[in-house]
Amino acid sequence: MALKRKASESSFVKQAAILAAATLFVRFIGFLYRVPLTNLIGDEGNALYNAGFQFYSFLLVLSSAGLPAAIAKMVSERMARHEYRNAHRVFQAAMIVAVTFGFFGSVLLWFMAGYLSVWFGYPGSVYAIRAVSPAVLLVAIMAVFRGYFQGMNNTVPTAVSQVVEQFFNAIFKIGLAFLFIEQLELAAAGATAGTGIGAFLGLMTLLGIYRILSPKFVTRAKRDRSHKVEHTGDIVKEILSTAFPIIIGTAIYSMANFIDMAMVSHRLNSTGLFLQSEIDMLYGQLTGKFVVLTTLPVSISSALAIASLPSIAGSTATRDRKAVLSKISKATRLSMLVAIPSAVGLGVLAEPILLLLFPAHPDGAILLQVGAISIVFLSLVQVSTGALQGIGKIIFPVAGALAGATAKIPLNYVLIAIPEINVLGAVISTIVCYFFAMLINWGALKKYTKIKIDWSGTFIKPAIAAAMMGIASFVSHYSIMLFLGNNTIATLISVIFGVVTYFLILIILGGLQKEDVQRIPFVRKYVR
Repeated sequence: MALKRKASESSFVKQAAILAAATLFVRFIGFLYRVPLTNLIGDEGNALYNAGFQFYSFLLVLSSAGLPAAIAKMVSERMARHEYRNAHRVFQAAMIVAVTFGFFGSVLLWFMAGYLSVWFGYPGSVYAIRAVSPAVLLVAIMAVFRGYFQGMNNTVPTAVSQVVEQFFNAIFKIGLAFLFIEQLELAAAGATAGTGIGAFLGLMTLLGIYRILSPKFVTRAKRDRSHKVEHTGDIVKEILSTAFPIIIGTAIYSMANFIDMAMVSHRLNSTGLFLQSEIDMLYGQLTGKFVVLTTLPVSISSALAIASLPSIAGSTATRDRKAVLSKISKATRLSMLVAIPSAVGLGVLAEPILLLLFPAHPDGAILLQVGAISIVFLSLVQVSTGALQGIGKIIFPVAGALAGATAKIPLNYVLIAIPEINVLGAVISTIVCYFFAMLINWGALKKYTKIKIDWSGTFIKPAIAAAMMGIASFVSHYSIMLFLGNNTIATLISVIFGVVTYFLILIILGGLQKEDVQRIPFVRKYVR
């Protein structure tokens, strides 16, 4: 049993590492295209682009957000019990669900575009909404393939398809925005259209991989005669009942974005002190800079949560409690090793980073300086959500999300309408939202798993190393600027110096374990 558990944990770490690396690379590509895109269309164009993208994201949540997690969990449980035929039937039933909901979502988004853009206060986003509507169906179908492969404990297809999708997404976003740059509304629509093109090519990649691997899956399913065949209707019901709480929890966070979008426009308008173009620019800073920059490090936690769910579900199905606790602890610790220094670094170097990335539109540093702590809270929410879903306690992430969103609304209402605070109010309410969700998630996780987190290795040592990193980065940037006066050189050197400082301090404190170093490619062979 001990050897089996060790092999299971090793496989979990490997699959999590693959998905985390791909997710980070995808986010990096996202940064690469957001930099020229923001410099091309500005904060005002970002507002129209992001308004359209928010509607797409919400329909995507309703149509398919819970499918990868639900499918991965259900397939993993059946694979753990060697029910290969039923595991494949989950895939087939899920495809019916995805096509149905995805098609409905795409059609709804297309025909409701005019009404939604006006009601939420961003009338120029109507073309951006319609341009992205086909992507709802495409991504819903991709969700089924990704959930199925992850349930098989194989994150490679998801990782490869994500890279392909984002690569072409970036190319077409910039290309189409540039093509229609003479009219800002159409440029924003061109950018959102890139989402659908990238999704189509990502889906083609998954179809190709499935065609290669499917003979093995189908043959294994046909040979399985030792278990009762589950009815498609029963599987669909289980998919919906498993996915529904996940969808609701994710939808609440998506609704929180809607709350920001609507309340930023309406509350700033209520002051009578802001023009529509100024409101668009402020909203563009919130979504195009604060949200984009703070979600990069959180992508690591998202990948860990996605990878851990089927692994934890499998260990739960076989009643291997030690493996469950080990996987949750490992995912949390790895997440904090990235989230804590990211929050400190982004907060300390907010102004130079924005000036480096968006020289034509560098405003919005205060949003990062105040809101960087949200990286830590959201990372903890992501990891705990994956863990709770893995052990079958899927209602608690919903409760956490609902509590956070409930706290966010009154804060937004009061703070955004204060002219001196404006969109910073949405950042403050976001921090509070994630904090409440984190408390509820981890309270439930502790109650049902009795987990004991290594506070020193998970939080304290990374925090100390990150604080030293922050000081080193600030001093180095100030010193280089004093002598050279070049922000690009100063920022790049400060970031590199900060990263080196963080890992050196972490090693001195004993916060970086030998097994962590051994997982780094090209380094592990030198560490025994």
